[in-house]
Amino acid sequence: MYESNLVSSAQLKHALEDPAIKILDCSWYLPNQQRNAYAEFQQAHIPGAVFFDIDQICDQTSDLPHMLPTPDYFAAEVSKLGISNTSSVIAYDGSGVFSAARVWWMFKVFGHQDVRVLDGGLPAWRRNDGALSQEDAQKSVVPMRFSATLTPSYVATKQDIIDNLLTNTALVVDARSAARFSGQAPEPRPELKSGHMPNAISLPFEVLLRDGSFKPVTELREIFSKLHIDSSSKIVTSCGSGVTAAIISLALAEAGYGLQSLYDGAWVEWASDPTLPIVSS
Repeated sequence: MYESNLVSSAQLKHALEDPAIKILDCSWYLPNQQRNAYAEFQQAHIPGAVFFDIDQICDQTSDLPHMLPTPDYFAAEVSKLGISNTSSVIAYDGSGVFSAARVWWMFKVFGHQDVRVLDGGLPAWRRNDGALSQEDAQKSVVPMRFSATLTPSYVATKQDIIDNLLTNTALVVDARSAARFSGQAPEPRPELKSGHMPNAISLPFEVLLRDGSFKPVTELREIFSKLHIDSSSKIVTSCGSGVTAAIISLALAEAGYGLQSLYDGAWVEWASDPTLPIVSS
């Protein structure tokens, strides 16, 4: 039976008092946006939500931004947020659909299936007259026990992408803007060249959205079909730093193509390595 990876504002309103539901504000912004996600969370969030810090719940030993942590570290951190393996997790962010998709992917990677994204995020919640709170729910959180097991097939490494240059068994789909993909526009991180990996294709994540929410499944399938993606395709999603790639991953799952692999190091890792090829046009 088809089960959506998304939840609407109306659905969340009806379930807001359910103690099994754990709501996570997963807001995160690009460095050049100059927004403080946690400060905005403190000013207004969905009642009962706690803050999921992408830059904290990550591999603290890596020089790359918000890389996937170990299963034990992830489990320990989400346990502190009051989440157990029986919790129904709903992730949202302040942009609509943006960083919440990354957190959805992280839970999936670590074996938690009962996780969804609030379609349209906080903007849609506001438009639908959803209640807002400044109360710090974190103070009353009762830590739970969460166990995590990594699913390696959901994560692509730099070596996987290098190997794929020879085998061409997977289609690398890049969520960055067309101008960054082509090398016409600079990266938000000024030390990086723009451009793309050889054989990658461009699918700016905004193409999948309308007014901050996902387009209907039929339209998502049409978009993927035009890129010659079908149920037999092996996909690796990528982006600047592993955040918006998850929007494509979520759209693929929602369209019925399953959870595909995501290149966690993404363009930050690729473009930082002077030995790797960069294509610009």
